[in-house]
Amino acid sequence: MKKIAIYGKGGIGKSTTVSNLSAAFANMNKKVMQIGCDPKADSTILLTHGERVNTTLELIREKKEDFDLDDMVKVGYGNVICAEAGGPTPGLGCAGRGIICALEKLEEKGAYKKYKPDIVFYDVLGDVVCGGFSMPMRNGFADKVYVITSGENMSIYAAANICMAIKNFKDRGYAKLGGIILNKRNVADEEKKVKALCKDFKTKIVGILPFDEIVHEAEEKKMTVIEAYPKSSMAKAYIKLAKGIMNA
Repeated sequence: MKKIAIYGKGGIGKSTTVSNLSAAFANMNKKVMQIGCDPKADSTILLTHGERVNTTLELIREKKEDFDLDDMVKVGYGNVICAEAGGPTPGLGCAGRGIICALEKLEEKGAYKKYKPDIVFYDVLGDVVCGGFSMPMRNGFADKVYVITSGENMSIYAAANICMAIKNFKDRGYAKLGGIILNKRNVADEEKKVKALCKDFKTKIVGILPFDEIVHEAEEKKMTVIEAYPKSSMAKAYIKLAKGIMNA
């Protein structure tokens, strides 16, 4: 079982990328589980065609301990098992705590034993890497972390912070940095900037996703590109990235 955490700045296209990777792996006959670790709880929405997944924090608030694994997940495109951590009531509580609760509950309820996934994706907001947000990196969860960035300065800055956190955690048995995914925004010197980031942290670009309006068109249909436009060049880019991650 490959356990992969994907981090990146909010708005960088992280959840869209992860969902397309999940769909690509599903089409390769892999059993996939995608766990959204963002308070917005929208990581899996393209896989479920817009249907919400009950978040773990909602279930805990409403039912305490009186809920089952089936209440926590929804089966999406390609039989991808979708779960969402969720967030606290606005103004109350810690968003990072939701991630901790979700991952602990999924393990406690036997999710990995029941579904036996070949690949688990943790889709994590990467503007901060502390407390609960570092949970997917910890021993027993993800084995590798991939960081998504564009060449935009704030995205590069966030990616550098994530890479630094991974570096600082290396002696604790945490997940290792698998590489950088460049999600292009067509800004000046984009690849040059991301290659410089890679050099700073002794890693590599594991995949380049071109800027393509077809991504937004698929989102309007509440689908991944893999499902909506399977023969497109963008779908091929996601498939190439998935194969690169599988063979890493």
